[in-house]
Amino acid sequence: MIDSGDTAFIIICTAMVMLMIPGVGLFYAGMVRRKSVISMITLAFVALAVVSIQWVLFGYSLAFGPDIAGFIGGLDHIGLAGVGLDGDGIPDILFMVFQLVFAGLTLAILTSGFAERIKLSSFIVFGLLWTTLVYDPLAHWAWGGGWASQLGALDFAGGTVVHISSGFGALAAALVIGKRLGFGQETMEPANIPMTLLGGGLLWFGWFGFNAGSELAADGIAANAFTVTIVAASAGALAWMGASWIKGKPSSLGMISGAIAGLVAITPACGFVDTMSAIVIGAVAGVICYAALLFRLKKGLDESLDAWAIHGVGGFWGAIATGIFATAAICGIDGLIYGNVNQFVIQLIDAGVAVVYTFVVTYILAMLVEKTIGLRVEEDEEYVGLDIAQHGESVRM
Repeated sequence: MIDSGDTAFIIICTAMVMLMIPGVGLFYAGMVRRKSVISMITLAFVALAVVSIQWVLFGYSLAFGPDIAGFIGGLDHIGLAGVGLDGDGIPDILFMVFQLVFAGLTLAILTSGFAERIKLSSFIVFGLLWTTLVYDPLAHWAWGGGWASQLGALDFAGGTVVHISSGFGALAAALVIGKRLGFGQETMEPANIPMTLLGGGLLWFGWFGFNAGSELAADGIAANAFTVTIVAASAGALAWMGASWIKGKPSSLGMISGAIAGLVAITPACGFVDTMSAIVIGAVAGVICYAALLFRLKKGLDESLDAWAIHGVGGFWGAIATGIFATAAICGIDGLIYGNVNQFVIQLIDAGVAVVYTFVVTYILAMLVEKTIGLRVEEDEEYVGLDIAQHGESVRM
C-alpha cells in the first residue's frame, strides 16, 4: 500500500541526490585548471544522462532483479517491466529512480580519475561498461539480495556500492590513463576554490536526501540518519582542518574535503549508529583521508581530485566502522564495541571484496577502452585544454 507521506519524502530526497551530481561537477571543476572547468562539469551531467538510459533499459534489472548465484540480478525488469505505480510504502517506479540517481552520482565521482585528459566519447563508452559490470553487481550484492546481503553485511546508503566503487575505480582509471602533461613539473593551480566550496555545499545538502532517504520512509531511522550525517560531516571538517593546520595553514579546501570525508564514512553506517559514534566516525575519516591524500602526493599519483583518498578510503573506513559502532538500540544489530565480533568480520569481508573487485574490473575495462578507441585526448588537445578541444567553449573568471 502506498503511503503518501513516505512517497513525498522520497521524491524530495531523489531530487536532492540528483542535485549532488552537478555538485560533484562544481566541486571538481574548481580544482582543475581554468582550461578544463567546463569539461569537468560536463562529465558529471553526461554521467547522469548515460546512467539514466542504462538504468531504465537494463541496469535496474541487473541490480534489483531476481538473484542469480548471489552475483547479479536477472533480466525480469528489463525496460522496467513489472516496475509500476504500486509498491510497499512507495511506488516501485519511485524506488527505481531513487536508485538511478545513486548510480549516476557514483559514475560522476569516478570522473576524478580522468580529470583533464579523457576523450568524451571514450568516457561515454567506459561509463556504460563500468556501470553495467561494476556498479550494478555491487548494488545487487548489497541491496538486491546478493551474497553480501545474504552474509549479513550492513550498507545503509552506499559505503561499498557508491564510495568504495567510485574511489577505487578512480584510482584504477588514473593508473591506466596516466599522468597529465607536466604533472609534477609545473604548477597546476586550482581554477576557482569558491566554486569547489559551492559544490561541496551542494553535496552536503544533497547528502541528507542520500542518507535519510535510504530508509525509504519518513520515520525515526530516517531522522537518525539525517542527524548523524550533519554530525559526522562537521567532525570530519574539523579533524581534516586540524590535521592540516599542524603542517601549515588551515585551507578552505581541506575543510570542505574533510566534511566530504565525514559524509562518505557515515554513509554506510547512518542507519545503524548513534550520534556519539558518528562524531568518532567522522573525525577518524577526516584524519585518515587526509593521510591518504599525503600518501598519494608522496607517490606522485595523478588522481588529483582525490576520489580515492576521500571516497575510496573513507568508504572503506565507513564500512568497517559500521561493524564497530552499530548498536541494537537503533537497528537491532550490535557491532564490535558491543561484543559482536562476527558483524565486524562480515564488514571486513564485504569491504575487502568490493575493493578488489572494483579495482581489478575497472582496470581491465579502462585498458579495454584504451586499447580499442583510446582513453586519452591528443597532446595538443590536452595542452589547449578540454573545454576548447572537446566542447569548443571557454570560461572567463
